[in-house]
Amino acid sequence: MPVQILNNISLKPYNTFGIDAVAKHFTSVSSISDLKTVLTLENHPNKLILGGGSNLLLTKDYDGLALHVNLKGIEIISEDENTAIVKAQAGENWHEFVIWCLKHDFGGLENLSLIPGNVGTTPIQNIGAYGIEIKDTFESCEAINLESLQFESFTKEDCNFGYRNSTFKQENKGKYIITSVCFKLSKKNHTLNINYGTIANELENNGITNPTIQDISKAVIAIRQSKLPDPKEIGNSGSFFKNPVISKLEFNELLKNFPNAPSYPISDNEVKVPAGWLIEKTGFKGKQFGNYGVHKKQALVLVNYGGAKGSDIFNLSKLIQKTVKRLFDISIEAEVNIL
Repeated sequence: MPVQILNNISLKPYNTFGIDAVAKHFTSVSSISDLKTVLTLENHPNKLILGGGSNLLLTKDYDGLALHVNLKGIEIISEDENTAIVKAQAGENWHEFVIWCLKHDFGGLENLSLIPGNVGTTPIQNIGAYGIEIKDTFESCEAINLESLQFESFTKEDCNFGYRNSTFKQENKGKYIITSVCFKLSKKNHTLNINYGTIANELENNGITNPTIQDISKAVIAIRQSKLPDPKEIGNSGSFFKNPVISKLEFNELLKNFPNAPSYPISDNEVKVPAGWLIEKTGFKGKQFGNYGVHKKQALVLVNYGGAKGSDIFNLSKLIQKTVKRLFDISIEAEVNIL
């Protein structure tokens, strides 16, 4: 069946903010051959690559071809007594993939439960939560080079992972489409990470003293649901801003005016300051501006209450950045891709 190109399609179902932007042309591919076919279409030179749409703010209509990558499949590539290499196609829903791994008692991804989006975009952002990042279990990924249309494999070293960063956001930005990702997961003697955030408290409140990876996942889900809005109910992209990393010297200056400012050590010379705390101190937490605003329970999350324009949310994000810079002399960056 030939690839079908549709015209003037709303992208509202393809972004978790629920922004009703229109793509002049649209197609969805569920096979590598269809993906290659679309990439060779000379009459559609400009393409917007869509996955789960969880890290995207659309501020305008798109005049080119929106390409939805819908590749599916999960398989165990290899395993030994202690570990398993699991390969997931780019279009697999991330949380559903985590649950699949937990059902097989594969450990390493449980702290990343309930993060919105698809598998293919997780290495781009080096997504992370509760003390864990993708790089901790990442084995490799396959990606198609948009210029040569050849497949290339990227190791962990190739990806040059940083905090919410990778080669796919830096020197190789816009040059590849990730088609699958492999993870190296534990089969026994799982390393449990419960000391970040309120995971330990959640487990204790449920009377769990010897937690399994499944228990940790349930705790993370409960915590996230208690403070983060469900994109199916309120449009959002999760954390809109990165937590800024500043020098210890800068942090000591901050402590002079805000002695209770929280931080997490990054290195001997750097600390991470929660962006949510900075935004909350500016008074933006819970503020609503008509049909958009800042979530009442988590200041990092900008929300579309229904019918908001992406440009409104973008302008709000710029106002928050300016206010944080003015009050704290700290710059906070958007984690979300803005079109």
